[in-house]
Amino acid sequence: MPKQKLSQQFVERTTPPEAGKVDYFDTETSGLSLKVLSSGTKTFSCRYRDLRGKQVERKLGSARVLKLSEARKRVLDIQAKLAMGEDPFETRRTLKQVPTFGAFVAAHYMPYIKGYKRSWATDETLLRNHVLPKLDKLYLDEIKRQHMIEVFSHHRETHEPASTNRVLILCRYIFNLALKWEVEGVTRNPTAGIELYPVNNQRERYLKDDEALRLFEALEASPNPLLPYIVAMLLLTGARKREVLNAKWQDFDLEQRLWRIEFNKTGKTRHVPLSQGALTLLSKLPRMEDNAYLFPNPKTGKPFIAIFNSWDTARNKAGLKDVRIHDLRHSFASYVINKGHSLYEVQKLLGHTQVKTTQRYAHLSHDSLLNAADAATASVPWDREAREDGEKTQALPGAKRKHSVRQRALSRDAPRQTVSPPSSGEPPDGESST
Repeated sequence: MPKQKLSQQFVERTTPPEAGKVDYFDTETSGLSLKVLSSGTKTFSCRYRDLRGKQVERKLGSARVLKLSEARKRVLDIQAKLAMGEDPFETRRTLKQVPTFGAFVAAHYMPYIKGYKRSWATDETLLRNHVLPKLDKLYLDEIKRQHMIEVFSHHRETHEPASTNRVLILCRYIFNLALKWEVEGVTRNPTAGIELYPVNNQRERYLKDDEALRLFEALEASPNPLLPYIVAMLLLTGARKREVLNAKWQDFDLEQRLWRIEFNKTGKTRHVPLSQGALTLLSKLPRMEDNAYLFPNPKTGKPFIAIFNSWDTARNKAGLKDVRIHDLRHSFASYVINKGHSLYEVQKLLGHTQVKTTQRYAHLSHDSLLNAADAATASVPWDREAREDGEKTQALPGAKRKHSVRQRALSRDAPRQTVSPPSSGEPPDGESST
């Protein structure tokens, strides 16, 4: 390892060894060396101790394209960065390991979600059609917020806010996974700070009693003999369409009055309680011999792929063109709520993981709201005529007399009786749930 005060003339004119290589270490710039191979190749290298104290040697470049003065300047720059705690070669190595967005999705994200997410095909479609065309070749560490805004803005031009929000949430999840898995070069989520588009699509539509009667009259005339049973099952359980169409007899425990749904939207097994009406339906449901499904297609013996055509015919015949199949789930929730049950109970019946999801289904009927509003009337004695009529009524023989103000005051001072909580399981107003 000879030492040599390197010059540009020496670099150009030095002869290669007969075999192997020779390293000439510059006496003017510590750490710089010229490597000469027997093949005639000449390269500049930099030898230094990395941030862990290990001696390493890194190639700077070919002496044919890199002048000695430039090589010396690079070595001095490297030493300055090392003094500040930064290894430029390590930074370059990290950059080489950063995957492109497309490569990360193909090699890591898609294999991961295929293992647990039943709707992974939807993610693949959204990425292929709306995200990859713009981000495929970009490295994860060079994708900025502006790139993401362009993706979402372009998507919003042709889609509803809720659809664009789905793309935004998908991209946010992908970058969160990259951070969680400590992918090289990923130190931030470029979707952070990008707000979801305002959505106002909480469509309030559910069946009234007279509409339900018209609907079932139309369903009974349907050429699909199972359609009335399918719709009844949806209304009696609040289950999702696919859950009902895929239901198997083995999933029903009639003694415990439970329906076990293994494969549902949340990916978790849930148990649906069976009402007396649902039990009656199951007892009257025509059963195909040696078939595991509740509602098999008579032609194939497999679950119906779709029932829209027969459903659309029936709802139009009933004059309910605006009622969707999913509105039957809305209707079930409103039936339960209107009978005085809590949102928590509806949440469990529908299989929601968050109560805020349940709130869009918990529609109170207009009659229920009117009854609730009327309950306050007796406590607001603003109408003199009504008060006088009330006093005359109390004066009639046999009429029930109201407590005087003094009597009501005394009753407030009397010891209060314990109030039992309502059947919904929620504590009475003003009482703690603990």
